[in-house]
Amino acid sequence: MAKIALKVDVDTLRGTKEGVPNLARTFERFGLKATFLFSLGPDHTGWALKRVFRPGFLKKVSRTSVVEHYGIKTLLYGVLLPGPDIGKQAAAEMRAIDLAGHETGIHTWDHTAWQDAVRNRDAQWTQIQMQKSWDRFVEIFGHPPATYGAAGWQMNEAAFEQLDLWGIAYSSDGRAGANLAPYRFALPSGKAKHVQYPTTLPTFDELIGIDDADEFAAVKKILELTQSNPNDQVFTLHAELEGQKLLPAFEQLLAGWLNQGHDLVTMGELHQSWAATKQLDKIAVQPVTWGEIPNRSGELILQAA
Repeated sequence: MAKIALKVDVDTLRGTKEGVPNLARTFERFGLKATFLFSLGPDHTGWALKRVFRPGFLKKVSRTSVVEHYGIKTLLYGVLLPGPDIGKQAAAEMRAIDLAGHETGIHTWDHTAWQDAVRNRDAQWTQIQMQKSWDRFVEIFGHPPATYGAAGWQMNEAAFEQLDLWGIAYSSDGRAGANLAPYRFALPSGKAKHVQYPTTLPTFDELIGIDDADEFAAVKKILELTQSNPNDQVFTLHAELEGQKLLPAFEQLLAGWLNQGHDLVTMGELHQSWAATKQLDKIAVQPVTWGEIPNRSGELILQAA
């Protein structure tokens, strides 16, 4: 059957200190490895409150119980409480993931600042933010990141060019349809060197609350999408969600995928499988494209049709 890459986005201090160890124990029990992408600087989750005016944001918040998943304290970071430095306060939890043999990479420096601003920021701002994340990653892990995955699926052309300057071979920065088709971006500097593996499956928070679906109904929906599907997929989960309250449902999803016969892998293993068959020599080169997906507010990087 197909490969399904497990990509864990880690957005907050709480997610790093609580959700990440929870997921590590689950993966160990199932005998699996995943790709963990860390937010490495300040936790300014409270700044996201300004998204209240974005179309669809309030509907999403009401469906997915943001307060329950993230906690009041996290939602006050950057508003009524100073934003804690995740990389300083949770370095031990990050290193434990690396030592356990999971793949580790960069998610962002300041998740909320990046997600809300990067699309319209210039190259200088972008490079400063990215270099901070690179320097902190190396400080914590003692080696460069294996990969990258954009916060909120938000990037700009300068950010993609920076991935090439770093020598990142593969990244997952956008969204796509039901079947994985890796591609490279057409950038002002030319064809990108790195390969994009976009998230192809819906996330838990995009399914919960739709037609009154709970997290276990979301599992059923995702399993329906992967049943008898011979195409590789990328699934994004969040340490704040599947690593905490939604962990029992995520464990049910893992068991369901294994029962379907899928090979659950890291992003690196997915990339190696495509490289080994020479398929990457023939992949499309596409422009940086933005669009909307069902049940998520705002535009994000979306693979061209």
